[in-house]
Amino acid sequence: MIAHIQGKLVEKTPTEVVIDCNGVGYHIHISLHTYSLLPATDFIKLFTFLQVKEDSHSLFGFVEKSERELFKLLLSVSGIGANIARTMLSSLDPKQIIHAIGSGDVATIQSIKGIGSKTAQRVILDLKEKVLKIYDLDEISISSHNINREESLSALEVLGYQRKASEKIVDKIILDNPSATVETIIKQALKNL
Repeated sequence: MIAHIQGKLVEKTPTEVVIDCNGVGYHIHISLHTYSLLPATDFIKLFTFLQVKEDSHSLFGFVEKSERELFKLLLSVSGIGANIARTMLSSLDPKQIIHAIGSGDVATIQSIKGIGSKTAQRVILDLKEKVLKIYDLDEISISSHNINREESLSALEVLGYQRKASEKIVDKIILDNPSATVETIIKQALKNL
């Protein structure tokens, strides 16, 4: 119904913004990913999704069209509402979510607050084929990458780095370079920790 909103940014928090569009202030829910991409200027454009329920109308905004499309895909899964979908997009980069779904990585999806193992499995079951088709990915094999990931994380822990901080960096390295060896992952991680 409302495809995008363009106007002056009046209020901004990590979870919502208010955009003044010709004197009307639109209250829009956003993810942390969108928050991190908001331009420094006052004038912004967000791609939107309007959710209509019996008791409310909620507007969700995204800097990137691709994030909005992923949000809609997540909503199509039984048991995933708008708040959980937004939490997913706040916890992980959209590319990480797409990669996790495409590779059947239940652990990554389950690591998001509010998602249990059954929901994570349902997300993968319902969306894997769609994600592979939409994002034109070949079936992604995660097994060897998981071994490299685990070995890298163990090595970084032995070196005294906290696992939580290491996980984000290692996952980004693997996402950017899926064929990275354990040695490469550790070297790149050490540069970023």
